[in-house]
Amino acid sequence: MNQRNVFLRELERGDLAVINTWRADPELVGLLAGAFRHVGREIDEKWFDSYLGARANNVRLAICLAETRALVGVAYLLGIDWISRSAEFSIQIGVESARGQGIGETATRQTLAHAFDDLNLHRIHLTALASNTRAIKLYEKMGFRAEGLLRQAAFKNGRYVDMVAMAALATERT
Repeated sequence: MNQRNVFLRELERGDLAVINTWRADPELVGLLAGAFRHVGREIDEKWFDSYLGARANNVRLAICLAETRALVGVAYLLGIDWISRSAEFSIQIGVESARGQGIGETATRQTLAHAFDDLNLHRIHLTALASNTRAIKLYEKMGFRAEGLLRQAAFKNGRYVDMVAMAALATERT
């Protein structure tokens, strides 16, 4: 996927209807650390309002296709610590047909560039399900290094599963 085929923009209230359908997809949520929960539109409205009140320490980006401007995913930098210059990264490609097309890689690269070059952050960290080898390979390709195994840290589909902690540093960019 060419970098110019994907662009990032700040999440907007108008994106909530699409994001809410992603949250209602148990298969998609199964790839993420959190447990599946039914999330109503009002909850997403309150979630968005909360984000607007905490923008100083959170960046929520929409991943869009340049050709159609369609929203296909989200990428977040959360809990920004301006003293340590660190943040937590997460990404979700919500549109099934957009997965496996290099969009996640492009969006991750663009989000890291924003974090390191624009926001002057130094360390970006994340956690991933240990079983999500596809995501872990992508993160490694983007310069993230495994920092540890979080044993039985998430409850998924009736059982506890391991998570991998990873981080990328501005000084080790690929």
